Amino acid sequence: MAKQFGRGMAAVNYPTGMNLGGDPSQALVHATTTGNFMVTLSSVDLGQGIKTIAAQVCAETIGIPYDTVIVETADTDTGPHCMGTFASRGTHRVGNAVIMAAKEAKAVLMEAAAEELEVDPADLQTDGKGNIHVVGAPDRSITVMDTAIAAHFSQGKTISGRGIFLKERSYPVPETGEMNPDSAQSHACTIAEVEVDIETGEVDVLKLYSAYEIGRSLHPEMTRQQIVGGAWMGISHTLYETTEPYYPVRDHGPTDFQQYLMPGPMDSTDFEVAVIERPAANGPYGAKGIGEMTANSPIGAIANAIFDACGVRVMGLPITPEKILRQLDEQAASQ
Repeated sequence: MAKQFGRGMAAVNYPTGMNLGGDPSQALVHATTTGNFMVTLSSVDLGQGIKTIAAQVCAETIGIPYDTVIVETADTDTGPHCMGTFASRGTHRVGNAVIMAAKEAKAVLMEAAAEELEVDPADLQTDGKGNIHVVGAPDRSITVMDTAIAAHFSQGKTISGRGIFLKERSYPVPETGEMNPDSAQSHACTIAEVEVDIETGEVDVLKLYSAYEIGRSLHPEMTRQQIVGGAWMGISHTLYETTEPYYPVRDHGPTDFQQYLMPGPMDSTDFEVAVIERPAANGPYGAKGIGEMTANSPIGAIANAIFDACGVRVMGLPITPEKILRQLDEQAASQ
């Protein structure tokens, strides 16, 4: 049989944020005259969904409908400071900053509503549907829109809030080297099933099974999309992508992205995903980071599966058909 089956496993843990002498992200939240809420960030949405998460967190904190929150990811000239979209820190850092800003804005909102209803702000609550009512007396209420109008045009209040999440720098203990390099640790394990054609060296990834512990999943569908998208990247890193040429001579290297080898939709595989939720005490509603780690464990799992299938242990990526065939030839020659 030219095609041989193999199964491999790999597990990783991945840090959320880092230790850079302070790792801050800021957020601003304010209400418009019609009762919508604007979240202003300098955090970049690379397609990972930070705008969606920021809107969710703001809506949950204030107690308003999700579709009344607008998120603006501005720039470093006009937006509040952010260290950047990296280190799987976006949801954790930005989410915490938005919560802080939303709480401050909500306090002003409740003060304005209390003035209109002639009650104490502590006796009011939002219902998540665009209304503010007296606790225990839902008939005594005012809409968020009417509250915003009153605040702006009669009370002279600015319904706004500021937030910043900062991880203070941790210095190593000289005697032990102990320090706190991040804010949380996420965990993942992937099992890969592959077929290796020992005549051509080609590898077919049949299926990937992955389990992720990421704190709390604030948006389950986006979490799955991150895991599946990251697994596709892992396949690409393992079997295809390289910035170096495929042969000893550099003349054979790709010169542009039309020649850069990557898998297409037909090269994808079946995925089975499990998400384990163990909320982090310092995360926004328990969330930790997930972004970058989704491409990590598939790489080791696929490499181990190739070894299980044909006994070839390729130590450098990508694991190309040429590398597999060379090692198979070396094994045969040594027997």
